[in-house]
Amino acid sequence: MLWIRSALFAAFLIITVIPYALACLLWAPLPMRWRYRLTVGWPILAVWGARVICGIRWKIEGIEHLPDAPVVVLSKHQSAWETCFLPYCLPRQVCFVYKKELHYVPFFGWGLGLLGMIPIDRQKGRDAFDQVVAIGTQRLNDGIWPLLFPEGTRVAPGKVGRYKAGGALLAIKAGVPVIPVAHNAGECWRRNAFIKHPGLVTVRFGPAIPSTGLTPDELNARVQDWIEGEMHKLNPERYRTRA
Repeated sequence: MLWIRSALFAAFLIITVIPYALACLLWAPLPMRWRYRLTVGWPILAVWGARVICGIRWKIEGIEHLPDAPVVVLSKHQSAWETCFLPYCLPRQVCFVYKKELHYVPFFGWGLGLLGMIPIDRQKGRDAFDQVVAIGTQRLNDGIWPLLFPEGTRVAPGKVGRYKAGGALLAIKAGVPVIPVAHNAGECWRRNAFIKHPGLVTVRFGPAIPSTGLTPDELNARVQDWIEGEMHKLNPERYRTRA
């Protein structure tokens, strides 16, 4: 049964992404604000499909911590689910930092490339960090929230990737706080896993962490401490062997 539901969901994604990507090309001349709202419709559709077809439900905690002000959002990264869900639930337009190679992914990459986000060339090292800071600061000035996954790649439930300091550096340079995000989407939708499992995903927003007076490493450590502390609370069974 899980295999059948997962296959139906995969077919649903393929069937919907192709016409949606073509539509993105058609509305490319529209102002960015409208282009974003229209394009985010597909991630919303994907989250809806995951709920209806695969039984992946969600609840949100800590929504009161989201300010009506510029912030950098730093999130745990376990699956593709949160990549679709966060733009849907956050109150501001967001821009992702991602490797520019995603632009070459048919259909999905085309829509992504039209949204004025922050594609980077990871091979450029320090220059890539400078690009994140320059473009990210401009997006913040435009009222857009940069959304980064400090671990850089999806990690399995119970695992911790190396937290990179790019998001913390952007927050400090721009003089804005960080909103940390913990969630357990990997319990239902794992990296590179075809089978999707029904269940409840908890998305937990933390209190804003001020960046003033901190180094990137110090801010990054505070973000990691909060996120990973919450991960232990969300799924303590994943960490019992480490106690």
